[in-house]
Amino acid sequence: MRYLAAACQTDLPNPTDRAGIARNAAAMRATIERTVAGYAPFGDVRLLVFPEFAHAAPVYATAPELLERLALPIPNEHTDAYARLAKALGVWVQTGTFLERDDRYAGAVFNTTCLIGPEGLLARYRKVNPWIPWEVHASPLDLPGYADEVFPVVETPIGRLGVAICYDWLFPEVLRQLAAAGAEVLLRVSAYMDPWGATPPMDWWTVVNRARAIENTAYVVAANQGASAAAYPPFSWPGGSMLVDFDGRLIAQADPGPGEKVVVGPVDLDALRAERRRRTGHAMLAHLRPEAYPVYRAPGYPAGAGAPSTVADNDARIAARKRAVDR
Repeated sequence: MRYLAAACQTDLPNPTDRAGIARNAAAMRATIERTVAGYAPFGDVRLLVFPEFAHAAPVYATAPELLERLALPIPNEHTDAYARLAKALGVWVQTGTFLERDDRYAGAVFNTTCLIGPEGLLARYRKVNPWIPWEVHASPLDLPGYADEVFPVVETPIGRLGVAICYDWLFPEVLRQLAAAGAEVLLRVSAYMDPWGATPPMDWWTVVNRARAIENTAYVVAANQGASAAAYPPFSWPGGSMLVDFDGRLIAQADPGPGEKVVVGPVDLDALRAERRRRTGHAMLAHLRPEAYPVYRAPGYPAGAGAPSTVADNDARIAARKRAVDR
């Protein structure tokens, strides 16, 4: 059980309407085809991961504007096209994110990535920790009566896969939950901007990816946004997409800096599973003492408050929570 995984960073313009989403999706399907074909002499590329906002970024300031102009239901024509390609090539694709609407949750726009394989759409993950205050997407935890699995882990022929989006990775609990549910390969779909990128002195991107691999004895395949500042203002995007093994070793990385790039590296499931079975030292999941942490016994950031519509909504919630914790 050894294959190549590809972290595929994009440098695409921000769509301002749904027609632009179609152009970006077509470009990513072309990347899948040439990556599988181009690396064939070196191994079988079975898993491909794309960045956050590769289909569409939140270029409008409010949730109603995003819902009107960019949000799509899932499944949609683009996920269907990915599924046809995945079946033809025998690969699994963790898509770049969509801005998603769901009629069950009126007024909510989700930041959503899909796992698609030869069998079709396998799972969707909605960002649990939006990058507030700027992102006006709804977390599943904002919505009373939310009915879907919050942290899906999918059993596939290439391992048990779990995903989280960008800012989610600054919360180790997210990846811990995925690992506790069995995830062996942790996928990061990200748009991580400068200065918190892949180079010192504030290389959070690299540090966090390696730490989450170590903490959970898991592979990490992390695709970061590579858009230029001109294509994706107001930030610049450092790329640096990477693969990390279960001991935190950086096994492949795209050169830091913007631009469309693909980096591949091996995922050795047999080695991972053998280490998880044999280790008694540094087996953090087995050593975990969750009952030791009172911070997790009380509610935190206000859950069930409803979907935010504006940055002002997020600012008010952050202020309320800070008053509660800044003692």
